Amino acid sequence: MDRPTVEVYERGAGAYARQRSADEPERAEAFADGVEDGAPRLDLGCGPGFYLPLLGHPVVAVDAARAMVREAAQRAPHALVVQADLVDLPFRRSALGGVWASKAHQHLPAAVLPGALGELHRVLPVGGRLDVTVFAGPDGADPGTGISGPDDDFPGRLFTWWAPDALAGLLVGAGFEVESVEVGRDRARRLAVTATRARTLADTVGAGMRMLVCGLNPSLYAADAGVAFARPGNRFWPAMQAAGLARVPRDPRSLLAEHRIGLTDLVKRATPAAAELTAQEYAEGLDRVERLCRLLEPAAVCFVGLAGWRSAVERRAAPGWQERRLGPAPVYLMPSTSGLNAHSQVPALAEHLRAAAGAA
Repeated sequence: MDRPTVEVYERGAGAYARQRSADEPERAEAFADGVEDGAPRLDLGCGPGFYLPLLGHPVVAVDAARAMVREAAQRAPHALVVQADLVDLPFRRSALGGVWASKAHQHLPAAVLPGALGELHRVLPVGGRLDVTVFAGPDGADPGTGISGPDDDFPGRLFTWWAPDALAGLLVGAGFEVESVEVGRDRARRLAVTATRARTLADTVGAGMRMLVCGLNPSLYAADAGVAFARPGNRFWPAMQAAGLARVPRDPRSLLAEHRIGLTDLVKRATPAAAELTAQEYAEGLDRVERLCRLLEPAAVCFVGLAGWRSAVERRAAPGWQERRLGPAPVYLMPSTSGLNAHSQVPALAEHLRAAAGAA
């Protein structure tokens, strides 16, 4: 989370607790009703704990500011309150039943939000509930950023506002099925989204990537394993190691942190085989990936598998660099690494990956 913003909340936690309140209690109660009975629900960016009495039991609260954690613990002694960052949650995979995140992710820089949403996918099970509220910018606007000025009650806070379609697209990329998107008519223009965690993979992406690898879609095996290209016999990870682009196999987090290589999918719907995907899904997926490239500006995008690009862009496209870019990023097309593609072996696939990564 933005550190100067955390410091503002450290200094102003007491005043914030006195001056503010839960402004969407009915929404919080509706969220609580949708979480499975007995499943832990998380108040993420809990502040002084205004919503904790409304979210049901058992409830866990997280805030990046220690002073806010103390306020929340006093307000809701029944809750487990933890100091932690939005982008690195201290919970195991699928540990929670639902996440309530009211006006917390608005304090993240735009390029950080995809990774933070991926964390929510990690800690929720399939079907887990998510309710997230940020602020909307002008209709149709790209994400924008501002710092609250001296006329604000709590000056110095970073705010990032989002267009509804842009936020919904990032949630799809993070592995969620979006159910509703609402923009409030009040002056603040709250942007509230409800979603459920899907049986798929979340993007592992961030700013400064030397390469964004885009698969066709996750297999059901990979979705359940939580790792892209996870099926035995898939040659992606052996080819990445042979190319010198991955030290640890089957570890997307290490790949991003150590090698600045991110992972996404052209279509997020997991299937037993990519042959089940439609031309419309490929076209819609290409739009999403292009928006992601405009946001994060990777040095190159490497599409693993020819079918999606051929369906959405150029029917006769050959492996190699393509004429079309996605946002500012050049595009490289390579054969599938699936075990079903017997024509491409690890040495040839490694050469393709080295060529794509060389754009950086």
